[in-house]
Amino acid sequence: MNFAELGLSAELLKAVGEVGYVSPTPIQEQAIPTVLMGRDVLGVAQTGTGKTAGFTLPMIEILAGSRAKARMPRSLILEPTRELATQVAENFENYGKYHKLTMAKLIGGESFVDQEKLLDRGVDVLIATPGRLMDLFSRGRILLNDVKILVIDEADRMLDMGFIPDIEHIVSLLPKIRQTLFFSATMAPEIRRLADSFLMNPKEITVAPASSPTAETVEQFLVVCEPEDKRESLRRLLQLEAVQSAFIFCNRKRDVDILYRSLVKHGLDAGQLHGDMVQSVRTETLDKFRRGEVRLMVCSDVAARGIDIIDLSHVFNFDVPHHSEDYVHRIGRTGRAGRTGRAFTLATPEEGKAWEAIIALIGKDVPRYPIEGQPELAFEPEDGDRRRRGRKDARKSGRTDKGGRPEKPSRPERPERPERQAERPERPERQAERSERPERQAERSERPERQAERVIPASSNAVRGGRPPRRERSRFDGTGVGEMEGTDNVLGFGDHPPDFILRPVVLPAPAPRRRKGAAADEDLADIAVEDGQE
Repeated sequence: MNFAELGLSAELLKAVGEVGYVSPTPIQEQAIPTVLMGRDVLGVAQTGTGKTAGFTLPMIEILAGSRAKARMPRSLILEPTRELATQVAENFENYGKYHKLTMAKLIGGESFVDQEKLLDRGVDVLIATPGRLMDLFSRGRILLNDVKILVIDEADRMLDMGFIPDIEHIVSLLPKIRQTLFFSATMAPEIRRLADSFLMNPKEITVAPASSPTAETVEQFLVVCEPEDKRESLRRLLQLEAVQSAFIFCNRKRDVDILYRSLVKHGLDAGQLHGDMVQSVRTETLDKFRRGEVRLMVCSDVAARGIDIIDLSHVFNFDVPHHSEDYVHRIGRTGRAGRTGRAFTLATPEEGKAWEAIIALIGKDVPRYPIEGQPELAFEPEDGDRRRRGRKDARKSGRTDKGGRPEKPSRPERPERPERQAERPERPERQAERSERPERQAERSERPERQAERVIPASSNAVRGGRPPRRERSRFDGTGVGEMEGTDNVLGFGDHPPDFILRPVVLPAPAPRRRKGAAADEDLADIAVEDGQE
């Protein structure tokens, strides 16, 4: 079958012929007619099978009839990474060169102003990552109520990167009547749940069987070595193999930078690619790699999905991936478009469990690759990881015990000092002499009695109220400051109360009450006589 039998227009067939496509892949052969019919599609196919052309070609055919309005795109393609979004945009430019369709790419690391200008002109095809799309929508620079076609590409990668909540929010902003195309390399239960909630009566297209997710054009090999020997083993492999261009994958971005510096230090032409780099630097580095200016690309899993490098001859896994699905995507960067490729994985003896998960997924065993001068190591059981770390620490510290536990050093015997040994029997006698002091014990026993006999004067409040001073009992335990147990619960002053407390308080006589009439005049006369006035 050729592309002319799929129902594409003459302009699209011409563009496809110029790209170099002759016959469609299985996923393209089944997906393109279904999308042209307007049905939802759930496509599951291994990486490198041409899923991008499977939805871009029919989208161009459908959107060619009309034009978009300002800030209201007619179609939306969601991609997990910037590199995938850039690659899909390049494919649209190649396939739609004979159509007057407008396109915008919304990814992080680029200017908001330039992207807003493209949206203001009207966009037929919008390619975006979820984060930048949500930013522009929150600013009110884009409307999604006119989207007719939604494409969710690399859905399993979206799940791994934590974009599923953003995807669900974006889908809730789209119109209910739309066509949805859902593509993924694997079909986990979470992906199935999302597909059931997003799609309406879809046609399921599964090309690669679940038992063999890796391409047959990729030869796979395994090298087991110690962690400290990994860099040397990688350099030996680069010398033994005829490497034209290669991806070297690491699990962590920090390890990407360390390995890149090590390769450059040994005179190898290498570049690095990870998510913490500025977008302009990432794009420039990837372009140099495509042009052949850089032969080795040390990268994280940001380059494991969708990046199409046709002449990539080798893939090296410097670390065993944490998820077995990532192994399939990593080695899928080579052996594309009918070409052959070779993939090598450097593992440590402690990573046997992770490697067993990969073997269970791909459904076949991977042969060992012997390196001259290095011993062939075997994977250790799960309960041997701790013992192995102990032996490693023992080798570093010079210990020879097999368990790796530090041997307790024996304490040197101290020489006996006869003078101290002679003094020790006298110490209990001295302590007995110090404790037998009857005069001090008698004084201590008399203190509570004396303190109990003391009379603490009543507070001024009791004097003002006209009540006689009350004898209050104080409690002294002989260990510190005594505390009064009266109703006011105030802190006592011990043996030296201040003078103002002992001094009696004399209150002024109450003022006479003023009476009316003749009684009031008599009171005034009495006051005048007391003052010496007549």
